[in-house]
Amino acid sequence: MTPKPCGTYALLLELGQETVITVGRLGTFRFPAGYYAYVGSALGSGGLAARLARHRRQDKKIRWHIDYVLAQAHIVDVRVDDSGERLECVWARALLSMPGAQVVAPCFGSSDCACPSHLVYLGSTGRLYWDE
Repeated sequence: MTPKPCGTYALLLELGQETVITVGRLGTFRFPAGYYAYVGSALGSGGLAARLARHRRQDKKIRWHIDYVLAQAHIVDVRVDDSGERLECVWARALLSMPGAQVVAPCFGSSDCACPSHLVYLGSTGRLYWDE
């Protein structure tokens, strides 16, 4: 059996209007309308394909922080690195260094590392930053 490609992924999300979302025990946050980038890893047996398919499904059990946001936002683009490496912290730091990038929900998706967040608000022009 051939192993499934594993690695790191980034979702570009669009939230059409300002929304207050309670993200499990993490808390309740005001999410401004605009673009967000979320970074994660898929290193398990299902690999990247299974994780991304789960993120795209509407009917699923809420398990991760991103599930709460995906109930309100939609995925407009996906980037992957199938090297098998865990790069989400590197990618999150790069996203946070972009002009205008902000943390809206501290510790979002980063409860197992020292990153401020793995969800980065990119503002209304997030698509421009994503394409650089």
